[in-house]
Amino acid sequence: MITKRIIPCLDVRDGRVVKGVNFENLSDVSSPVELGSFYSESGADELVFYDITASSEGRRLFSDVLKMVAQRIFIPLTVGGAINSVDDFDRVLKCGADKVSVNSGAIADRSLIYEAAKRYGSQCVVLSADVKRVDGRFIVFAKGGRVNTGLDALEWIKKGVVDGAGEIVLNSIDTDGVKRGFDLEMLGAVCEVVKVPVIASGGAGCAEDFIDLFRTVPGVDAGLAASIFHFGQLSIGELKRQLLKAGIAVRV
Repeated sequence: MITKRIIPCLDVRDGRVVKGVNFENLSDVSSPVELGSFYSESGADELVFYDITASSEGRRLFSDVLKMVAQRIFIPLTVGGAINSVDDFDRVLKCGADKVSVNSGAIADRSLIYEAAKRYGSQCVVLSADVKRVDGRFIVFAKGGRVNTGLDALEWIKKGVVDGAGEIVLNSIDTDGVKRGFDLEMLGAVCEVVKVPVIASGGAGCAEDFIDLFRTVPGVDAGLAASIFHFGQLSIGELKRQLLKAGIAVRV
């Protein structure tokens, strides 16, 4: 049986982990190095590191902080933030990333996913999509959720997979930080149009939300969360125990 993955997310700004609601009102949480090490030792299956303001500020990702995180963890690491070229993929991979997440960079350069997958393989390329409902449609946003691209999310994600993305992270802006559950409708729609692994992001507030996620949208491969882990509302160990009790396979 394929196990479901539990993935903490480090949203990093100015070298510190932050968290907000609906991509806004960010507050300081902790050091990414210490927090990443803690999650690695606590049973997380993977770790995601996003430099969330690199694209909007027009700068390169914080390589020094990333290197320190990579040196302290022993689980797969996905990294994103200002990934605008194949050279950016190369730089981040050399810092210790196992997979590279691309968002705004792929919107600006529609060939980026294809070129990166050709060089490094699809297993290395993650398409992260920040999606919000606009007039009843799922629309892609760029620059950390600040810019409405007008792109239909389902069509955009399908194109990314055709171009070579080996995994999708679906970030629902509507449910981000709200802690009322994952965006099951949006996730179900994405799982219907792609066959690669889909990671659910945005909205987890308790263990039951993960149980509902994996039962309602079985095509989802992993649940990603930040606030409930960062602030100690739920440990990864306790979450996995509750998932196992509910009949959902996880790695322990």
